[in-house]
Amino acid sequence: MSDDSRRWISTFLQAQAAEHNAARNTQEAYGRDLLAFAEFLAPRDLAQATRADVETYLVHCAAEGLSQSTRARRLSSIRQLYRFAFEEGWRSDNPALQIKGPGASQHLPKSLSKDDVLRLLSAASATGRTARERQRNALLMELLYATGLRVSELVTLPLSSVRGAPRMILVRGKGDKDRMAPLSDPARAAITAWLRLRDADEDLARTTGKPANRYLFPGSGAEGHLTRQQFFGLIKAMALTAGLDPAHVSPHVLRHAFATHLLAGGADLRVIQTLLGHADLSSTEIYTHVLEDHLKDLVLNHHPLAKTPKT
Repeated sequence: MSDDSRRWISTFLQAQAAEHNAARNTQEAYGRDLLAFAEFLAPRDLAQATRADVETYLVHCAAEGLSQSTRARRLSSIRQLYRFAFEEGWRSDNPALQIKGPGASQHLPKSLSKDDVLRLLSAASATGRTARERQRNALLMELLYATGLRVSELVTLPLSSVRGAPRMILVRGKGDKDRMAPLSDPARAAITAWLRLRDADEDLARTTGKPANRYLFPGSGAEGHLTRQQFFGLIKAMALTAGLDPAHVSPHVLRHAFATHLLAGGADLRVIQTLLGHADLSSTEIYTHVLEDHLKDLVLNHHPLAKTPKT
């Protein structure tokens, strides 16, 4: 890959962070997509790419077996890079502008039943080498299911967010947008139990001259908190303990279970949009399928013309 291509990508990502307040995970996704395209183009650089190059690259991605949604995202990343290049005067056109992409599939990822979630919550309390780890894991699962947080939002929760036994916590979401997330009674009880252990750790750290850790779930790495990768490993272990297939259990699946179960219970779609931190309602509308049986039952049992007349 040429130095010019690296400069294009680096400058574009910096602009996304500065001008559009793009979250780090979003920037990393852009970076991966654009690096893959630049490597495909090599030895030519991004400045020389044509519409035919972009179309050939999408065919190449399909041949590699990449999913429809992944190909759609890669095309979107390429479009945005060249839109930026056009605005900066680096190019006089956008070679990806007129290309019709594969489209992002609007399907609902696999969810979990309420019984599955209860088994996971129980398994969390039994997963861990020490009582401290088991209590932390129990809180992680209670919070995840009670709030529908993204995994990155969960592991970076500040300790201050749960002080004072709050009924709601402030969450910093995508694009540094804040929202409030209500806490269930089991989640609040798990917070109280965890804070007793967490505060004891802080007291011990102070006596040894160590700086206080500001995260609810501290970690030993450079970031200072439990990492997303560590939590992915934990939830797979919990799935095994619960007798569930680890391949079908992830933090994102729990987030979908949160939304699906709320909607099935009668929650308003816009409320769920707010709780999930979706900027656009269309992102939340994929859950409406869970209402089909409920609405069908409502019409058949309550509409006067749906009832079979008595003879």
